[in-house]
This record gives sequence, structure tokens and C-alpha cells, in this order.
Amino acid sequence: MKPGIHPPYRPVVFRDRAAGFAFLTRSTATSDKMVEWEDGATYPVIDVEISSASHPFYTGNARVVDTAGRVERFERRYGRQR
Repeated sequence: MKPGIHPPYRPVVFRDRAAGFAFLTRSTATSDKMVEWEDGATYPVIDVEISSASHPFYTGNARVVDTAGRVERFERRYGRQR
């Protein structure tokens, strides 16, 4: 890599406030907010809207969408072309 043109790659905490879940990883993302992690060190923290702890696909709370009714309504409205 060319020196001096890349952002620093350092440990960052990503926190999902809705689920009360946080994880430490490395990233180039920056933040002015800091948090003390389990190891006693402070890291920048980035609050995210959704993570694997709150996403319906991973939690098993996914909603089932009634696509059959939509298809039937479309076919009634526009007719099925053969």
C-alpha cells in the first residue's frame, strides 16, 4: 500500500443500542464518542441501528409477507397472458 493516503485501521466498538449488544472489531470508521471496553481500554464507539442481535433474519422474528394475494390481485387486474 502507498504510505500516507489510507485512513488508520484501528480497533472500534460497534454498539446496537436497541439490543444492548456491542462488539469490538477493527475498522477505519471514526467517532468522537469513546467507551471503556471489557479489557479496561477505551475505544471509539459507533452506534448502529441494527445488528445481528436485532435483525429479524438472525433473531427468527421475520414477518411472512402474503405474496400469493398480491400475485392473484395482479393477475385479476391485468389478466394472465399466455
